[in-house]
Amino acid sequence: MMEYQFTKRMANVKASAIREILKATSNPEMISFAGGNPAAEAFPVKEIEKISAEILHNDPISVLQYGITEGDQGLIKAATQFFNRNELALKDGDKMLITSGSQQIMEFAAKCLCNEGDVVICENPSFLGALNAFKSLGAILQGVEYKDGQLDLVALEESLKMQPKPKFMYFIPNYQNPTGMTMSLEIRKKVLELAKKYEVLILEDNPYGDLRFEGEAIPSIKSLDQDGLVIYAASLSKIIAPGMRVACCIGPQEVVNKFTVAKQASDVHSNLWAQKVMAQYLTQYDMDQHIASIQKIYKAKCYLMLEEMKKYFHPAVQYTKPTGGMFIWVTLPKHIDMQLFVKKALEQKVAVVPGNAFLDDDNKECHSFRMNFSTPTDEKIKEGVKILGQLTHNMY
Repeated sequence: MMEYQFTKRMANVKASAIREILKATSNPEMISFAGGNPAAEAFPVKEIEKISAEILHNDPISVLQYGITEGDQGLIKAATQFFNRNELALKDGDKMLITSGSQQIMEFAAKCLCNEGDVVICENPSFLGALNAFKSLGAILQGVEYKDGQLDLVALEESLKMQPKPKFMYFIPNYQNPTGMTMSLEIRKKVLELAKKYEVLILEDNPYGDLRFEGEAIPSIKSLDQDGLVIYAASLSKIIAPGMRVACCIGPQEVVNKFTVAKQASDVHSNLWAQKVMAQYLTQYDMDQHIASIQKIYKAKCYLMLEEMKKYFHPAVQYTKPTGGMFIWVTLPKHIDMQLFVKKALEQKVAVVPGNAFLDDDNKECHSFRMNFSTPTDEKIKEGVKILGQLTHNMY
């Protein structure tokens, strides 16, 4: 029997805990709080169908032929206007690259900026997909914890002092995945100051920024940057459709040019049909109205889940109260075995994601798990939270 030999850099990359749990959710009786999908009722299905029909009728070859790596020029123009509508995301000296989802940007960052063994600083916890992308290319993760609800700047600066110097920092400032927390304007400014002081790039991932349903919008780190320190991952997945796999990388021209070369070696160009449809949707429809409708859906779902958690969860259980996004981060008392809790929940047909999956080292002790409120129906939210709540009391 052939013994297969795999690369050392893949040794620390494990199958996504979320994807593995989602296999169990194929059971129609399973209540899943484990995914990160947009609400089904948020998809603009009729509009996408109409635009697609028009393109395939009027100019089919434009979406069936090869395209250029940088992306469809119509989408680049429309996306630039969209992402610059409230703040300056793409500035003089910047360039945009259309990618096959935001996670491809994470991979290009590690591919182009990191050699084997180089350090990437990330929030602890952080988005599992990005962490796996960094690890798959040989980067070492250096997690920075939260303190009193905000990033620990003292710990961040200590990490930046490391030698050899970290190659970049990865942050999700808005309604973070998995915690749902938001980085304050003060912290964003200080993070940018530290990036300038230590000459370390920032990769700012903002898939959830438009899913704000409470409070005022906070400027992106990218909009505050005057020194070419920030690479911005701007996604259209959560506000239009994730299956179309279209995102925009905005950053200093020299960096984006290198990412473009990496993309040429990866998939040549992103799906042209999806790009053309996105471009038409951004220009033909009222995006502010569309986003407002999504915000209304998520606000209702989030508030419902929080109300049910307050009603049924043991008072010793702590959880975040997000003002946007898709996730709630739940922390059990230390004497409760989180992994056993997740297992028992699954046995009762409720799926959540164990928190250690989101850490820089998934072998670290963790008492938290992630819950998603955007995907399940209201009825499933009520039923699932009641089951989890009973479990918190039984295991206390």
